[in-house]
Amino acid sequence: MKLARFLVAIALITLLSACAHTGAPPPEQAPTLDRTAALRAIRDAGRDMDSAVQVQPLRDAAIDGYAQQSREAEARNDYAGAAILLDKALKLAPDAPDLLQSRAEIDIAQGDFVAAEKNALQSFKLGPRVGSLCARNWQTVAQARTGMGDAATAQQAGLRLKECRVAAPVRM
Repeated sequence: MKLARFLVAIALITLLSACAHTGAPPPEQAPTLDRTAALRAIRDAGRDMDSAVQVQPLRDAAIDGYAQQSREAEARNDYAGAAILLDKALKLAPDAPDLLQSRAEIDIAQGDFVAAEKNALQSFKLGPRVGSLCARNWQTVAQARTGMGDAATAQQAGLRLKECRVAAPVRM
């Protein structure tokens, strides 16, 4: 009798342990992105653009003032302050592609990769789609996607950088 109970207990324990739920697997960790290096790569993409076409906006001095103050805040590593100042500038000029791109870069610095991609794509949509701004747009998308752990889309965005280059016309 004792042996039968013992065998039943062993069988139940074995059965229950086979059915035990060990919990969900830990979520896959997105690769960490060196945000300072990402910001440098974005800006370098714009600086290294040898396109024959570059577009520079003309606008209200107040907007330029906010943009300048934002750059100064960023230089102090005050990304929250820089974001607030850019948001003020964007309230005055919500469709300014260069301001949207600057905001995307601050989003990268703050680790908000979804907002960075959204702002960079909106900047591309509203911008000239060539030159240094275009290069910064696609480099931002590439960095944001890297930060989100999406290497395939990051690679595709990196390939789009080539489309930003416009060769100078041949002059005879």
